[in-house]
Amino acid sequence: MAATTNNFDGLRVAALESRRADDMTRLICKFGGEAFVSPSMREVPIEPNRAAIDFAYRIITGDIGIVILMTGVGFRYLLKATEKHVEQQRLLDALSDITTICRGPKPVAVMREFGLKPTHRVPEPNTWRELLQTIDAGIPVANQTIGIQEYGVSNKQLIAGLEARGAIAESVKVYGWEFPEDTQPLKANTLALAEGERDILLVTSAHQVVNMLRMAEELGVSDSLRDGLSKTAIVSIGPTTSDMLREHDLAIAMEPSHPKMGHLVSESARDAKRLVDEVRSKSPTSGSSASVTVRADDSNLISASKTPMPAIDDHPSQSSLFMRACRGEPTPRTPVWMMRQAGRYMQEYREVRSQQTFLELCANPKLCSEVMCTAVEKLDVDAAIIFSDLLPILVPMGFDLEFVKGDGPVIHNPVRSAADVDRVKGLDNPQDLGFVYETVKQTRADLPEGIPLIGFAGAPFTLASYAIEGGGSRQYSSTKALMRAADGGWAALMDRLTDAIIVYLNEQISAGAQCVQLFDSWAGCLSPGDYREFVLPWMKRILEGVTPGVPLINFATGNPELLPLLRGDRRTVVGVDWRIELDVAWKRVGHDISVQGNLDPSVLLTDAKTIRAAVQDVLDKAGGRPGHIFNLGHGVLQETPVENAIELVKAVKELSVRDDFSAEDGGTDS
Repeated sequence: MAATTNNFDGLRVAALESRRADDMTRLICKFGGEAFVSPSMREVPIEPNRAAIDFAYRIITGDIGIVILMTGVGFRYLLKATEKHVEQQRLLDALSDITTICRGPKPVAVMREFGLKPTHRVPEPNTWRELLQTIDAGIPVANQTIGIQEYGVSNKQLIAGLEARGAIAESVKVYGWEFPEDTQPLKANTLALAEGERDILLVTSAHQVVNMLRMAEELGVSDSLRDGLSKTAIVSIGPTTSDMLREHDLAIAMEPSHPKMGHLVSESARDAKRLVDEVRSKSPTSGSSASVTVRADDSNLISASKTPMPAIDDHPSQSSLFMRACRGEPTPRTPVWMMRQAGRYMQEYREVRSQQTFLELCANPKLCSEVMCTAVEKLDVDAAIIFSDLLPILVPMGFDLEFVKGDGPVIHNPVRSAADVDRVKGLDNPQDLGFVYETVKQTRADLPEGIPLIGFAGAPFTLASYAIEGGGSRQYSSTKALMRAADGGWAALMDRLTDAIIVYLNEQISAGAQCVQLFDSWAGCLSPGDYREFVLPWMKRILEGVTPGVPLINFATGNPELLPLLRGDRRTVVGVDWRIELDVAWKRVGHDISVQGNLDPSVLLTDAKTIRAAVQDVLDKAGGRPGHIFNLGHGVLQETPVENAIELVKAVKELSVRDDFSAEDGGTDS
């Protein structure tokens, strides 16, 4: 499909490169493009920088035991900012004695100039994800203070990832990104992009994106710039830059095979015509209905193109249909599993359950594994979820939880005010929930290797509602009263729950879960505005804090208007309940995000013919797009005949087979 010659063939190519603007211009012209290169930023050291001086002293005194150097120029500025206050050789000697991690080749080169060799070097593409993977490969960070030489905007994902691993992360900024001294070329390029007068935009740094948008705001053309960029093929040099583009809801047409300027220009030239044609065919103003850019409820644009994610490790289950669908890869058929697939509708579960209380069962990893593995084998589903409950996490946080026959879960000491919240503890000792992690290990060991295992937790709003109401509720009046009170109680409770959930999910991942799911069973009582104000900030923290690369299913029930707010980063899968048609839901979420759902569980109370027709309807609405996981719109109902659950799985497997799927599309059915 790609063009056979590396030639822009006269296309108008914009670039925001600053330090190597002349080289960029020369390369674009060499490959036949009309170059419009406008420097977009300059490095400005922070002066005076008391924080950098304190940072250096803490390295010398041993208070900081690990240092991460994000950039080469940043290391230079760190030494320059401290040279008049700290003896440089003492600082260099201290750095040679502790663990140092360089994000890429540039800080390595600068360290070498000063006679230092880093302890670890992060491999390409040198993003925060590879940095965390480097740490996970053998750098103990729990209870360690890690100093991060930052630049520009702090990397929240990196900091959250370090904290999730038990580290104390402390950043020091040594320089920022400002506009270049001569802003006229940047103004001209920004205006031209806003008018649709450029065919391709090459972006070589994450902060170029920020400054371009800042300039558009100063010029009063923010909306028209976004419109112009929707018709421009944006080529990103690599994952870090791509993340920044996505964060600002800008669609990426391509990344080169290597994050180098030469590859960026030559590969853009090679595919230029195809990239431009594809982007323009997807543009909302082009008249094409094949691909739609939708506007989310929170007024952010959502790209309609889906780029599959790489697998986080080489566990055999990573090649399963379920994990491939989570990552957005094409699959030969649609994967299927069911929420509450091991439950009271199964005779085998009832027999096990009759011997102990529900909490006793949850605390017995071998029995939890037994009931789940039995369900997986009997139903022949494509994924397993650990057998547990949403609420045990509240017990080590100080709540008196009991499961009462006929009433369900009851919390005997609910919180109703900020003063009550003061007695809520954090999950200071994650091993208080060690039986859950042992359930993960046991289930993982007992399952076939090719079946992925899903861990889970209650979402913070649902856990908070249980903690406040003391049990089930229809109006959530006490919850909403604390939520709207001006005493800080709601934020304090959500903070404690969020921190606990991040630790809890990451412990499950460490124990062997390939994916995790958040259940927000009660979020449907909220309006989108309330969800955005009182829930979304904490949900974003969880999405940032869970181990990078692990798919996270975000499932909230009861209000389809919340769907656009459930999408997070690329690894998020949005769970959809039965109250909305799947095609409408997926359009609201954005087709770049995988979805799970959404057959009404009551359909399983009918007959095989009705079940098969309902399955076909959901599959038709999914439209064969990569990234659909078949599930119910909620859990299996207690009165469901087991044979009907088996019929559902069988129907999905038979009706979703893609005749046009080949090995080149991503492998075989596993």
